Amino acid sequence: MTTFWSLWITIITIATFVGIAALLYWCSRDKMGVEEGEDMGHEYDGIREINNPLPKWWSYMFWGTLIFGAVYLVLYPGLGNFKGVLGWTSSDQTVRSMAESQASMERSRQEKTLDQYAKELGDAQARFGETFKALAYDSTGHTLLPITQIAENDEAIKVGQRLFIQNCAQCHGSDARGQAGYPNLADNAWLYGGEAETIKTTIMNGRIGVMPAWIDSLGKDGVKEVTSYVLSMSGRKVNAKEAAAGKQRFVVCAACHGTDGKGNPAFGAPDLTDNTWLYGGSRRAVEATITHGRQGVMPAWKDVLGEEKVQLISAYVWSLSESNSK
Repeated sequence: MTTFWSLWITIITIATFVGIAALLYWCSRDKMGVEEGEDMGHEYDGIREINNPLPKWWSYMFWGTLIFGAVYLVLYPGLGNFKGVLGWTSSDQTVRSMAESQASMERSRQEKTLDQYAKELGDAQARFGETFKALAYDSTGHTLLPITQIAENDEAIKVGQRLFIQNCAQCHGSDARGQAGYPNLADNAWLYGGEAETIKTTIMNGRIGVMPAWIDSLGKDGVKEVTSYVLSMSGRKVNAKEAAAGKQRFVVCAACHGTDGKGNPAFGAPDLTDNTWLYGGSRRAVEATITHGRQGVMPAWKDVLGEEKVQLISAYVWSLSESNSK
């Protein structure tokens, strides 16, 4: 933060501490001119006011809290740009890329600085690294086991599930059934293919799906007609005249979705003949997709998790759709 805001925060914080200490000290002094325990001469609803001091335990606790707070602000960050005498930080806030983040964590480990994020990652790797390796690699420790073979190991599936919940559930849900804009991974509808190695490729490298907007090319009437045709492909009742006109216009969509509308995994183009809709299957939702297009991004996880963790997550995800197909 800038020097101005750093000073602003520091001054206000210190002034607050000093003010509380002064108030506590003042309240602990008897300035009433009446002996301790004597009647103050005031009565409210039959309650007499007595000159009693603050409870000692309360005063000591308050003083202890102030001292603890002051020591904490000296040891840890809290006063503007002051980093604390221990040099502790939750994480390196200067990084702007995954490469910078990894370099920062490695530097923290080598210099033994108090970077909490780097420390926790290091501790986790030291504690669980061998477990991940034992479940993902063969007995030599150099060759990754096939994903389909890992999926037969109940312990590996449990670990893969935990990794999934930690890293993937924010988008796909803890049950992997997704939500609007995020695919359901527990069914058999796959945009890029549901083979074990394809799933791994998706997690490792990520995906970028782009559905262009067609309003300028088709116009409002054209969008409505194509929407009717697309809905009819999955067995929905629509205006037959609109659907017939939409079928003629669908030629511009066939390049990705195919002339039969069954999609193309090479492009991540979905099958339009089933009832699985990534962004919603209502007429309004489909019309909005054709009108404005869609842009979906699945981030790459290879640099975040490493290949052995991705192997375990892939086995878990693959097992979900396999169990659903049986």
